Amino acid sequence: MGMEIKDRLQALRALMRQKGIDVYLVPTDDYHTSEYVGEHFKCRHYITGFTGSAGTAVIWADGAGLWTDGRYFIQAKQQLAGSGVELFRMGEPGVPEVDEFLKEHLKKGECLGFDGRTVTAERAEKLIRELEQQGVAAKWEEDLIGEIWADRPPLSCEPVSELALEWCGKSREDKCAQLRKELEKEGAEAFLLTSLDDIAWLLNIRGGDVRNCPVALAYLILTQQEILLFARETAFSEALRRTLAGAQVRLLPYEAVYEQAGEVLAGKKVLLDKKRVNYLLARRVESAAQVVNRQNPTILAKAIKNETEVANERIAHIKDGVAVTRFIFWLKQNVGEMPVTELSASRHLHELRSQQEHFLGDSFDPIISYGAHGAIVHYSATPETDIAVEPHGFVLADTGGHYLEGSTDITRTIAVGPVTEEEKKYFTAVLRGALHLAAARFPHGTTGLNLDCLARLPLWELGVNFNHGTGHGVGYCLNVHEGPNRFAQRGESAVMEEGMITSDEPGYYQEGAFGIRHENLLVCQKAEKTAYGQFLRFEYLTLVPFDLDAVAPEQMSAQERELLNDYHALVYEKISPYLDAEEQAWLREATRAI
Repeated sequence: MGMEIKDRLQALRALMRQKGIDVYLVPTDDYHTSEYVGEHFKCRHYITGFTGSAGTAVIWADGAGLWTDGRYFIQAKQQLAGSGVELFRMGEPGVPEVDEFLKEHLKKGECLGFDGRTVTAERAEKLIRELEQQGVAAKWEEDLIGEIWADRPPLSCEPVSELALEWCGKSREDKCAQLRKELEKEGAEAFLLTSLDDIAWLLNIRGGDVRNCPVALAYLILTQQEILLFARETAFSEALRRTLAGAQVRLLPYEAVYEQAGEVLAGKKVLLDKKRVNYLLARRVESAAQVVNRQNPTILAKAIKNETEVANERIAHIKDGVAVTRFIFWLKQNVGEMPVTELSASRHLHELRSQQEHFLGDSFDPIISYGAHGAIVHYSATPETDIAVEPHGFVLADTGGHYLEGSTDITRTIAVGPVTEEEKKYFTAVLRGALHLAAARFPHGTTGLNLDCLARLPLWELGVNFNHGTGHGVGYCLNVHEGPNRFAQRGESAVMEEGMITSDEPGYYQEGAFGIRHENLLVCQKAEKTAYGQFLRFEYLTLVPFDLDAVAPEQMSAQERELLNDYHALVYEKISPYLDAEEQAWLREATRAI
């Protein structure tokens, strides 16, 4: 692979010289700022060989760099070996941010190039402004990777379907009416929406254009009179087109948005989110219309799940809990008795989920990692990396499913045989952190940044930490990573609201040895109202036992043991009715009070 990457870099540099471009920027993004992208958009993977979901490549005359975050340091180091691409570990001391590097590297009279469809308007405007002050030019109208990528996969065009009202709980007409009220508040006449999960949520449609994310490639313009949906028209059945037409949705060709947006929006006051709309499209709109730049009103509306969605999610998590509990039982019975590998374990868990009614598919590529692979935070086994699971140590299983009743995301660290005292110590510390966060009660107005330390304190007491966020919002039969709610040490996080679903997933990782992560999904609920205002709490959605074989009860306070025992009693009550006698007996022991 390293040699192939060197040839691609050579071809790109030749094209850069021809176009008068000194440095070329290649983000991970598609044209919609999606976290995960379809095969057609994997330009950064093509030019570096790095397959992780987050990262940015920069190519210059005599070098190339890849920037990625702590989840991917180990993976990136392995995949970039021999490629001539240098790894820049984001957030590490002395490592400049991508845009800082560009400003330092580019000299007066030089030119930066990028595909303006793959960089947000907010980032591109700031970068271009700062480079212009240094006498550096920018070219953003050409896709240079596309010119050298001979066998580039075509744009995806998977069938689009409707998500019925019994699942989503609110009609597209009601959602659009609410959105139009938001526009009126801003004095805007139109709204440009380009994020795929927001479009799917607003119109109650689901697609398959991004692996594991049920979204369809589309752009949307909403006015007070109608909705223009720029999408792959052949992906829509005749019946769905008629349904959408009944809701004043007009279907237009996907690529036509760049020509038509300016015409349709000419002279109007248009609301758009420059953090999400790509630079090229924002330029086209701004040349014809007056722009109001603010966060997509759909983001918060989508994050606050309605009563139907929350009720359905409880059902999805019982189904998922049955599948994952059966998986843990199977793993513990069979490791050491028959050959089990990371990939065969993944296949077995997928099969168990497939047996559940309304299962649609995995919500992300399963992370089933044994031993040292568990320390690679977003490791996903391939035929080349697949290893046998031996009857000692930990299997870390971070997996999830999409059901018509919602999306799941769960991590369990499973002892498949004897574990060391050190492994137990960290397993218990991570578990204590997860329990503390789930038990939080807090006044309205509290954000995920305020709560994050609850999950980290037991690890901080040991002088260790983990290099990722503690939790993310989760979509309803949509993207498994959803904003604006999250638990994290830094960055932005929304105020926690009733109906938000957020993961609670602290971890601990020793490179070359093992990894531990415990993850449950929590739904935010109202608690008591006092003189200090409305308090909130969390309700568990995920219902699967934590592995008591790796818990050191003496490291837990009486209150922590009570929290774990109460959770395990709930798991047994909700999950045992769906298991056979042998599984039930095992679950009774696995959820025993400690």
